[in-house]
Amino acid sequence: MQAVGKDGFRVLSRRPAMTTLVGVTAIHESAAHAEEAIGLALEEMDRLIAIFSRYDQATPLSVLNDAGQLDCPPPELALVLTQALTYHRLSAGAFDPTVAPLIDLFDACFGGPTPREPTAAEIEDARGVVGADTIMTSRRRVRLTRRGTSVTLDGIAKGFIVDRMAATLERAGVKRYLVEAGGDIRTGGRKENRLPWTVAIRDPASGAAELGRLPGTISLAGAAVATSGSYERYYDPARRFHHIVDAARGASPSACTSATVIAPTATAADALATAVLVLGARDGTALIDRLPGCAGLVVGTDGSVTYSQSWKESPQ
Repeated sequence: MQAVGKDGFRVLSRRPAMTTLVGVTAIHESAAHAEEAIGLALEEMDRLIAIFSRYDQATPLSVLNDAGQLDCPPPELALVLTQALTYHRLSAGAFDPTVAPLIDLFDACFGGPTPREPTAAEIEDARGVVGADTIMTSRRRVRLTRRGTSVTLDGIAKGFIVDRMAATLERAGVKRYLVEAGGDIRTGGRKENRLPWTVAIRDPASGAAELGRLPGTISLAGAAVATSGSYERYYDPARRFHHIVDAARGASPSACTSATVIAPTATAADALATAVLVLGARDGTALIDRLPGCAGLVVGTDGSVTYSQSWKESPQ
């Protein structure tokens, strides 16, 4: 807790969750009220993790993957699946929530006693059950129409959870906040002295020369940003296989190391950052420029930095 003059108090809470460190900063005239609101936001995070995690067999998403069908799904699951399908269409398939069989294949091959690359035949077998067209969703039922298909919402659920945490803070009367979960960030209002929140862009850790070419920080007031990169979770030292997968090729994208997207919501920023990394610099920034309120940049494996036109035109 820190007193910030006439603005009251800045309260910060951090805890591990969603394979990263989640932080919530709130500014309010009452420190006790800010602490209570943060507690409610963290409770909401825990509630939603218990819906979206596919690594816990008891979650609704795991039940869907195991049974191929889920009756009376939680409304949040039906909503995020619908949003995932929307970003699948917007990105011409670059964002695909059914790449879980490929990710599981990578996990199995590299996580075994003798780590190895998956064979071409194994990749083709996994690709055979990938396809967002297999997801049928409604309020009453979610169904996977192809046996063996499974869903991962790792590329969108974290952003959704960040948005819901932000909404919880606002309902509790906290209008000035920053919620961060790894590379997913949502802000509300402005910080102390009416300044915008300052957010550092995640570094793909490729060298000091490259760092100098990236904008070091961006300013956000009531917006969100997300970064997706090959450096977040990878299986081999060369990072040819990582947690972002191009469903069309059955392989991880190799032309870029990171994509950063600014958007009105963390849900949008999260999904779009994943899609842009798959699409690559040219097609990815073209997608961003077609979407209102969005801007983005892509870092190539060669150290090049490509900005969307909207990024160039917006003050950072």
